[in-house]
Amino acid sequence: MKNHLSPGENITLPAPADLRSGDGALVGSIFGVAQADAAAGTPVVLVRRGLFTLPKAGAEAWNAGDPVFWDGAACTAEASGNVLIGAAAAAAANPSATGTVLLDGTIR
Repeated sequence: MKNHLSPGENITLPAPADLRSGDGALVGSIFGVAQADAAAGTPVVLVRRGLFTLPKAGAEAWNAGDPVFWDGAACTAEASGNVLIGAAAAAAANPSATGTVLLDGTIR
């Protein structure tokens, strides 16, 4: 197929802010995890699919399979005003600073 560019699992986009390797980032409707450090506006590879330990709103409890949203700084169970990025892949206690999230690569 002459028009296939890549599977799209990893995509290079301009960093929306200064990022460290492992940070979550939302570029328009595309969410991914930074593969390396990047300054705002510079190219960064975002990994869009897989299991990741990501920061979460500390005062929440998650169950495996719960939808997970991005609030611009951390994952949350709160849908209002946030972007759906995947699902909890394991239970997360209240309080806890991180949770295991399954990113499915879907654009929302």
